Amino acid sequence: MAVSRLMVEDYAGVTVVTFQDSSVLEMAIIDQIGKDLCHLIENQNKQKLVLDFVNVRFLASHALGILLMMHKKVTAAKGSMVLCSVRQDLKKVFTITSLDKVFKFFPDDAAALAHFNVTVR
Repeated sequence: MAVSRLMVEDYAGVTVVTFQDSSVLEMAIIDQIGKDLCHLIENQNKQKLVLDFVNVRFLASHALGILLMMHKKVTAAKGSMVLCSVRQDLKKVFTITSLDKVFKFFPDDAAALAHFNVTVR
């Protein structure tokens, strides 16, 4: 099994997934991230997801497609997926592609967890 590029933590039924890489550009890495996220949704029944981009500086367009596919899977499972800690320059990519209308963005993981009524600390 490939090494996960994600750190996964659970907080009162909400799963926070933190990207470990600063660059999510290579197809193999993006595909592995997609498989890992699918596993969380389909095999572990995670329905409340926070994707934390605190470490990410660069993101390939293929990764946007994976994120959109994950959003559809979570929504089909009657769940919700939000993004947090997305840098301004990356947020522009979401705006240009109109994905800012699809995803909810929060400044940090605490704010994203609060969206799900979970308080940390």
